[in-house]
Amino acid sequence: MSLAPGFHSLWPTRIGVHRYPLANDLNPLLVRVFGTLRATQSHARSEAPGAAFFASSDDLLQRIQLPEWQAFVRFLVECLRDTATQANREAWPAEGADLRVAINGLWFQASNRGAFHEVHTHGNCSWSGVYCVQADAPEQRTTHATHGARNGVTRFYGPPFNHLAGAHVDLGNAYLQPPQVEVPPVPGQLVLFPSWLAHQALPYDGVLDRVIVSFNASVHAASGSDRLHGYSAA
Repeated sequence: MSLAPGFHSLWPTRIGVHRYPLANDLNPLLVRVFGTLRATQSHARSEAPGAAFFASSDDLLQRIQLPEWQAFVRFLVECLRDTATQANREAWPAEGADLRVAINGLWFQASNRGAFHEVHTHGNCSWSGVYCVQADAPEQRTTHATHGARNGVTRFYGPPFNHLAGAHVDLGNAYLQPPQVEVPPVPGQLVLFPSWLAHQALPYDGVLDRVIVSFNASVHAASGSDRLHGYSAA
């Protein structure tokens, strides 16, 4: 690829934020279902049932068969299809692409009493997502004596973050600020992000557990081949 004279914006980071319209009905149901799964899996793993942090197995797509859950999964797929289309509108052919969205793993996490998830990325997928099921109300969560407004937020680190530690910052590269973005846990909110984007869940402490659904996904041409770049998928 050669660059013509002019201004170019290379390698932007695309993030999609969506709200599930049926969250008020779905979320309490998921809390009950996840509570049962947590008790079962904690027993099978010989884990303490009241641990500050719990992550389920990543097979919830097959394990839960409720119609409300299946409607929620369709929402995830539709949002991801929309976000991927928006993100790739300059890279895909003008007529777009017939897509096949595959969820490669889907699990839930519950945390409290200062539990957190260290900085990480997700592999073997192009997109990842976090859906908030439950957390304390904002007026209660953000006034925590220790964590304050950052109580339980998800922090995303932009690509320049590691290079800014010792780098000079002035008006010339002000467009790189801030190098991270913090997204509060809002029940019903879905955040979709590239799987390579470093992120972490900051410590959370509340009356209610912070419960999220996470998943990884890949996007391919429905024909089974990558027509966009000229090679066939195995």
